[in-house]
Amino acid sequence: MENYAVVIFILAIMIGLSAIADKIKLPYPIILIIAGIAIGFIPSLPVIEINPEIIFLIFLPPLLYDAAFNISFKEFKTNINTIATLAISLVFITTLGIAVVAHYLIPGMTWPLSFVLGAILSATDAVAAMSITKGLGLSHKTNTILEGESLVNDASALVAYRFAVAAVTGTAFVFWEASLTFVILMVGGALIGLIMSRILSVIIQRIHENTLATISFILLMPFVTYLIAEELHVSGVIAVVILGLGIARFSRMIFPAKLKEQSRNIWDIIIFLLNGLIFILIGLEFPYIYKNINQADLLPYIGYALIITVIALLLRIGRVFLQKINLQRAFQKGKHRITEDALLDFKNSLIISWSGMRGIVSLAIAIGLPLTLDDKSPFPERNEIIFISVAVVLFTLIGQGLTLPWLVKRLKID
Repeated sequence: MENYAVVIFILAIMIGLSAIADKIKLPYPIILIIAGIAIGFIPSLPVIEINPEIIFLIFLPPLLYDAAFNISFKEFKTNINTIATLAISLVFITTLGIAVVAHYLIPGMTWPLSFVLGAILSATDAVAAMSITKGLGLSHKTNTILEGESLVNDASALVAYRFAVAAVTGTAFVFWEASLTFVILMVGGALIGLIMSRILSVIIQRIHENTLATISFILLMPFVTYLIAEELHVSGVIAVVILGLGIARFSRMIFPAKLKEQSRNIWDIIIFLLNGLIFILIGLEFPYIYKNINQADLLPYIGYALIITVIALLLRIGRVFLQKINLQRAFQKGKHRITEDALLDFKNSLIISWSGMRGIVSLAIAIGLPLTLDDKSPFPERNEIIFISVAVVLFTLIGQGLTLPWLVKRLKID
């Protein structure tokens, strides 16, 4: 009963702080994270442990589905080259870059452990990016690229993480095997998403006059799709994204205006509560991790986290501007069907670069690290990896999150 009271208390705090953030024109994720950290240090508060499986099952499916449902499919298709570049190649580049820095900078970080840390922090977070950029007046193109990247890159990061953890346990890394696994995960997830979107379309066609039943099916299907995909060992993330894109196109043809409005109202409330809980939980987790770190190592590890944050940002800036140059060259040569609408200008490139916040997925992956290896020995440097991961998430959300509105204003984005 005590835990239920804590959850109700956190929800009340979250709703109140969200209203305050709107009044003072500050991104509400920042206020919620700071509040979560403060609440976490309350001595009498029970320890709230985050179950990674709950994060992936309860939070990810509805948030991914909602983002995919509302994304502009036309803009998504136009910018697919940039989205794929950031969601796939940048993830692996970031994993490698962080691994190199961690290995040579942090004592005790072997190459496999360094790649585990790199994989955890390689992907940006859709929830964080959209929550902080919302209301800044960014172009549809910029929003679509950020949403599209964040929707797809979780699958890339999870593949890198899986192989990195396997390497820690002694399994040899085989490039062709990793590549094949990645393709199977992506293609398999897309197929499950297509099949489930077709099934949901058929169901809705038959019952769309029953508003409550239709909305209930729409709410339930992201969870069902995610579970089926994961049970078949393919990407549940990609499956839910494809489901959202498919149902979005279908809904424009058959959904009456009343059904759209009712569905939108329900989804808005659900997404608002889930978003708020995520940022509170990120803040709450920091005191718990803080207590598991040797106090003498605290400042050095905060320093390591800050350096990794800067490296990840620099890698992202470099890759985004390289993509800008590559698109311009391809357009001038008439290659790869690059249209003028797909080109990036300096302002959009800088905004996209600065919007690479880490969030709940990185946190869930870190906390989901195994406690022991196959021989029952403790997983090496586990607490240190989790602490650095949480610190980097906080640095990106607070540092980039607070400066992003200022940057948009300075660039005079219209």
